[in-house]
Amino acid sequence: MKYRVFHRTWWRKNVSWPEGREPCIGNARTIGHTNCELEARDMCRQWNDTHKPGELSDKAEYSSELVR
Repeated sequence: MKYRVFHRTWWRKNVSWPEGREPCIGNARTIGHTNCELEARDMCRQWNDTHKPGELSDKAEYSSELVR
């Protein structure tokens, strides 16, 4: 199985909402691919450790991909 590691935001700016932001799942931006789930977790951990999430909560995650 192949894993895609990516990051995305979970909020968008909106002055009409409390704290000036509203829930909104952003577009996934690929960081890399791996064939091992443990490596995917490590890639996420490394990216999150070196990138502050900011007010829009930009964080890395991964998903499995079906290879045809």
